[in-house]
Amino acid sequence: MTKLKLALLAIGAGLCVGAVTPALAQVKLAAAGPFTGSIAAFGAQMRSGVEAAVADINAQGGILGQKIELLSADDGGKPEQGVAAANKLITDGANFVVGHINSGISIAASQDYQDAGVLQISPASTNPVFTERKMWNTFRTCGRDDQQGSVAGAYIAANYKDKKVAIVQDKSPYGKGLADQTQMAMHKDGLKEVLYEGINPGEKDYSALVSKMKAAGVDLVYFGGLHPEAGLIVRQMRDQGMKTVLMGGDSLTDREFWGIAGPGAEGTLMTFGPDPRQNPAAAKIVEQFAKKGIDAEGYVLYSYAAVQVLKQAAEAAKSVDPQKVAQAMHSGQVFDTVLGPLSFDKKGDITKLDYIVYVWKDGAYKPL
Repeated sequence: MTKLKLALLAIGAGLCVGAVTPALAQVKLAAAGPFTGSIAAFGAQMRSGVEAAVADINAQGGILGQKIELLSADDGGKPEQGVAAANKLITDGANFVVGHINSGISIAASQDYQDAGVLQISPASTNPVFTERKMWNTFRTCGRDDQQGSVAGAYIAANYKDKKVAIVQDKSPYGKGLADQTQMAMHKDGLKEVLYEGINPGEKDYSALVSKMKAAGVDLVYFGGLHPEAGLIVRQMRDQGMKTVLMGGDSLTDREFWGIAGPGAEGTLMTFGPDPRQNPAAAKIVEQFAKKGIDAEGYVLYSYAAVQVLKQAAEAAKSVDPQKVAQAMHSGQVFDTVLGPLSFDKKGDITKLDYIVYVWKDGAYKPL
């Protein structure tokens, strides 16, 4: 009987020790973006970058000894679905979110993330409003449309000063915002557009717009919007015999644009950051992607860098508490990433300007 009691006491003591010994916690990090829908190609880029970064960090022991648990939510590229996706991640206990792609969705979801104590870092949302609202939790590894528009507008004014330019935008926060910033930069340099038009994204027939631009003799059309519509506009311009050049923003950074537009996309211009695939800091990661048959184009490395930043900021803060991590990110600390050194200002924007002009040629985009 005495031996039985001792055995039971020993078991009980073991259970008590187990009860007070914490299990290895996990940092819940989510990828949120358009994994279905017309711009799912960009969601695939983001997912590839986030998944690779999480795998690499976990293989090295995680963040402060805690493994990353990867969550995901599909926003379908639609604001209403984006808010629902954000709330799903909040319910699932996400601490950090890499996403979204669309500016309108990032802006709409960010308030819910802030209320829930979730830090959000976007690899692609460029509308200035995203970081202009004095929120503690909004960051991006890409630039802003006021920077991108300035580069585009200055280029157009310098190279098409004696030509006819049209501006077309898709009425979204990203598309209209970028088009208007480009328009302002053009006007500043003395060039006025001959047409300013808005389109409804998702339509398949833009022939009426194309006919209007043809009648006006447009030499270049600046398009603020996404690559599916941009590709259709280029294809339909060529169908009407127009040689007009299309110029757009960073939303053209996927080979799917060429697939939609066809060979008529040759000569299309766009703005984007310096190609991170050419950065020595990214060489090893780019090679890893290549072995998997993945081209680290577009937002792949911007997404990978976002996870790198979160890890390093948590280590600097000695905490995985999102608000403490955000404070470290706002501190001006320089983070080593596949994009090169990155630091953030008090708004959550990167402190370097990184837009240049590219041209599409032979199915790929190259620095002009």
